[in-house]
Order: sequence, then structure tokens, then C-alpha cells
Amino acid sequence: MSESLWKSDVMEEALPEEQAEPVAEQVAAELAEEASAVTLSVDEFSALEERIQRTVNLVKFERQARATAEERVITLQMQLREQAPLAEQLQKEISALREERAQVRQRVERILSQLDALEL
Repeated sequence: MSESLWKSDVMEEALPEEQAEPVAEQVAAELAEEASAVTLSVDEFSALEERIQRTVNLVKFERQARATAEERVITLQMQLREQAPLAEQLQKEISALREERAQVRQRVERILSQLDALEL
């Protein structure tokens, strides 16, 4: 950029005033183009900044959600440990009741077979 401005300055000094005016307009146009490119860069930078901010907010939200989930997992693990002995005890009671039911069934079948034998 500075080299082209220097060249245009040198050219303006070397040219008569009639020819220097279009060169000055050309330089002004080039500067305007560079300014618009800078403006686009600022817009692009703003868009990038906004995307980064959204990403940061998303990461914060996800970290918070993860921390909440981890706390819930810890709470549920504690509840599971507390209730595991109760579940084991209930499982044993179910097994005992099933055995008792099988014994009662056998006794009822014996009694029914004895009643059938009496009716003969």
C-alpha cells in the first residue's frame, strides 16, 4: 500500500497538473476500496466475535449440564448403595416364599390324593 502511494506521489510530481488530477482520483478510489475492505474485515471480525461468544456460552451451558448430571449420578449411586441391602433382603424373602409355596402345594396335593383314595 505505501509503495503504491509513494509511486503515485512521485507520479503526481512528475506529471503536469492536468494529468495529476485523474491520478489523484485513482488513488482516492484505491483508498476507498481499501477502506471498504477494512469495513468488511470489521464486519467479519464482529461476526467471528459473535460466533465465539455463542460458542463460549454453549460450552458454559454444557459444562453446567455436565456438572448437574455428575451430581445426579453421585446422588443416585448413594441411593443405590443404601437400597442394595434392602433389595437383597427382599430377594431372599421372595425365594423363601416361593419355597414355602412349593411345600404348601406339595402338602395340598398329598391331601387331595388322600381324599381321592378315600372316595374309592
